[in-house]
Amino acid sequence: MPDVITVRVQTGLDSFQEVVVKIERPTYDKPFLGGFRNMSTGVEFHNAGSQTKPKKRPDKGIQLFCKETQTVVEKNKRQQTRNTTSTQMTQIGLFVSNMTDKLITPGKYFTAEEYHKRRLEAVIVLQKYFRRWHAINLVQNLKEQKRLRLAREAQEELQKKREKEEKLRREYEKKLNPKTKEDFELLFHDLELWMQEETERINRTLTGAKRKAALCALLEEETQLIACIGMHKIGANLENQQKAILHFLHKCAQPRMWKAFDGKITEMDTQNSLRGKELLEIYRSINTKDIPKDERASVLLTLKCTVKEHECKLTQEIVALIDREIDLMSREVKECNLEGLRKRICTLFLQYIKIPEFNPGVAEFLKVPPDPLKFYKNVYFCHSCEKYLASTEFLIPANSRTVGRCRSCYQLDNEARQREAYLKYRLILEDLRKSEVDYQDDSKIVFLVQLPDLQYLIENIWNCKSALSAHSDLYDLVMVRWDKQHEWSPWNTILLTKEEADAHLKLSNLQKTYEAPFIYKIQQKHIRGKNYFAQIPAMSSFLHRSNNQANANSYK
Repeated sequence: MPDVITVRVQTGLDSFQEVVVKIERPTYDKPFLGGFRNMSTGVEFHNAGSQTKPKKRPDKGIQLFCKETQTVVEKNKRQQTRNTTSTQMTQIGLFVSNMTDKLITPGKYFTAEEYHKRRLEAVIVLQKYFRRWHAINLVQNLKEQKRLRLAREAQEELQKKREKEEKLRREYEKKLNPKTKEDFELLFHDLELWMQEETERINRTLTGAKRKAALCALLEEETQLIACIGMHKIGANLENQQKAILHFLHKCAQPRMWKAFDGKITEMDTQNSLRGKELLEIYRSINTKDIPKDERASVLLTLKCTVKEHECKLTQEIVALIDREIDLMSREVKECNLEGLRKRICTLFLQYIKIPEFNPGVAEFLKVPPDPLKFYKNVYFCHSCEKYLASTEFLIPANSRTVGRCRSCYQLDNEARQREAYLKYRLILEDLRKSEVDYQDDSKIVFLVQLPDLQYLIENIWNCKSALSAHSDLYDLVMVRWDKQHEWSPWNTILLTKEEADAHLKLSNLQKTYEAPFIYKIQQKHIRGKNYFAQIPAMSSFLHRSNNQANANSYK
């Protein structure tokens, strides 16, 4: 066949067109696809096939896999048993032994009803054994749960007992070796309780001149105890003052710290922190007692070189005192006679450390800022001790309209007259504020309430008792929200023990859980609290908001 052929194509009834067709030679032999032959003419026809280039699918960026589907292939095949068997019977001319034969006799015939009855009885027997096994397992599980519950309750009771013993031990230790203001509060409170018991006993058992003599002796004993407590307080104040100074110097010497993206803490020493560390080591060295004279002289010379870097009246005085101590030590003066001189050196060196020009890192930790104008706005006058103090030194109740007395005057008046211990109220207030912070719903009222307000709320409104169990130990009581959906306030609170508070906060519907008389009693206490705090200007906005919420709930 030529490479190009001309084909005549009919385009109409009487019109034809010649088309030039180019023949492409196949590079492979086409397969034979079968065909058929015309029986009458004998012409053979072959089946033909054509393959076009498939359309390329767009790439979706996802790797695809082909999955084949396997179907069941059915086959029809005839089968025949492998072994042909037959049965042979005894007949004339053939003997078959019957030694291995079995004689089968028909049994008693039973109907379908009897069969189903027998099956039912068998099922009932099985159910009996299953229910017995299930009951045994259930009882064992209940016993195990009871044992675990009793063990847990015993462990909790033991833990409570240990905590109470530990609390009593700590209180006894605080009273035996008082160090903080709270410890001395407890000590004066116990002294007042002892005085009341002794006075009541004397008034009950004695009369006339004997009673007066006993009261005079009791007053003399109280005076001696107050003097003893005062001596302990002076010693504790000196020790606390020294600890406060070292803590202050530690803060000045701390390096800069920040948290990285991976949670690790990075520390960096600056010039100010290194200067603070140097001054801290020198202060520790000059405060160390019972050291050899040559070491003491070396420490004094180091101090002298340090303060000589800045020339002023304070450093000149420190240098003069150092020279005087070195001269006295060279003359073999006793250590006890040098105590006053060494205290003066420590005091002046501490003043040197607190000057920002000599120790730049101390500027951010000073209570009195370098610029006095910034301090004037927060200074108030105490009419009791007649001192000008910072605003943080005044204990201002929420319903107070004036500044009043400072904390030291309140404490002194309490020690002299009432002798009340505010530690239990302070613990309740701290726990309340921590719990409100955990809610993370921007609670504000709890931070406006001060210690005297909480004391009035607990003593006058809740009578120092749990609303449910009437438990009266304030160390075991906490204040929580009455309705946990709203923030804490004096009109949305309840006084409970710790276990009762945990159970109360798990409730979702208070109206269904508590009875109506109990809810009415709690609402009356809330009304009393609202009336007391209504006179506070800062509480007015919260009161209006709570009233609007109550009106909306009543409307619903």
